[in-house]
Amino acid sequence: MPDNPSGNSGTTSNSDEPGPTPPSDRIVALDALRGFALLGILVINIWLFALPTIASFNPTLYGDFTGANYLAWAVSHIFFEQKFVTLFTFMFGAGIVLFLESKARKGQPGRRLHLSRTFWLLVIGLGHAYLLWWGDILVFYALCGFLVVWVWRWRPSRQLVLGTVMFALPSLIYLLAGVGYLSLDEDGRAELEDELLAAFGAEFSPEREIEIYQGGWSDQMLHRAPAVFEAHLFGFPFEAFWMLGGMMVIGMALYKWGVISNQRSTQFYKRVFLGIGSLGLALVLTGVWVREELAWETVPVLTLAFQFNYWGALLLATGYLAGIMLLCRWLQDGLVIQALAAVGRTAFTNYLLQTVLATSIFYGHGLGLFGQLSRVELLGVVVLIWAIQIALSMWWLSRFQFGPVEWVWRTLTYRTRQPLRLES
Repeated sequence: MPDNPSGNSGTTSNSDEPGPTPPSDRIVALDALRGFALLGILVINIWLFALPTIASFNPTLYGDFTGANYLAWAVSHIFFEQKFVTLFTFMFGAGIVLFLESKARKGQPGRRLHLSRTFWLLVIGLGHAYLLWWGDILVFYALCGFLVVWVWRWRPSRQLVLGTVMFALPSLIYLLAGVGYLSLDEDGRAELEDELLAAFGAEFSPEREIEIYQGGWSDQMLHRAPAVFEAHLFGFPFEAFWMLGGMMVIGMALYKWGVISNQRSTQFYKRVFLGIGSLGLALVLTGVWVREELAWETVPVLTLAFQFNYWGALLLATGYLAGIMLLCRWLQDGLVIQALAAVGRTAFTNYLLQTVLATSIFYGHGLGLFGQLSRVELLGVVVLIWAIQIALSMWWLSRFQFGPVEWVWRTLTYRTRQPLRLES
């Protein structure tokens, strides 16, 4: 277990030349947790890659939703939906503090370097969102990163309170919308449902979306660009900033308390895994029951039933965090931890690689399987992509210090070509 929460070896450098943390100085638990989160995100993102938008918000409205396919949805929703992006967002917030602490120890301009690296994250994210995939989260992360950095020095207790309040705001808005929906007459409910689905980008018929994404890249671009622009213009200030920014600030607090960096006692992690994780799982399961009781009526599910997973995911993700910390202690340098850490060290590359692989499978410029596979079959695609990513990550890091996109990002941030190959 590392003694230094910064991710460095503990030696202090007075070098005036800014540079990234050497691979030998990284905390394995942080990389393993990041890799675990990155792989888990794909279980839900595969719906966004492969199915019409409406299928993500109300799975009863598209495709088979019985038997094995219902089970595939249930497992994905209960154990994956929102849980892994929560973990990844915790890690992003923690990474901001780790980065700035490291630069402060070295007497380097940490905030300037943070703003530089966040700017390049934004540039890469914009290219990813507009040119490849509408479900990009990098732009939201970058925009949040410009803002939440200003509280990185706060005490963790204050960060936890701020992060929780921020996270609660979208929940409150949806709760009020759900209550308002129930008070409307039938025509008013239909109008609100159309408006809400349009806001989520699900106003197109499934048949039209399938036609678009089985078509060429230019057709996809014409459909994708307005939706992405609207999400950036309205979705970020009204929802994404509060949800993702809140989780980042909570991640800062968890890092400062030594939770994310595997510095707490084994007993502490066992209590979190069993106690907080079980509470989160209970909330998520309750949410599934509520969805069934509501007969999957779209707006009540999106505004009321979703509350159970929204909050349950925050708790269950914290349980997962504790579980990975325990796993890192029990397995230490075993193959599972090595594989997760390899994916985590190349997470930026692997996030974009997931898009390249998935769009090549589902979009018209590739195999054109958009809207053609069941939820069970999509889980098979997830496992295939996992296998490719784990193997490639371990192979790459046996030869190079950083993932290829990580190397480009670092070179742009520090304005100096970074070494890539491992020294023999």
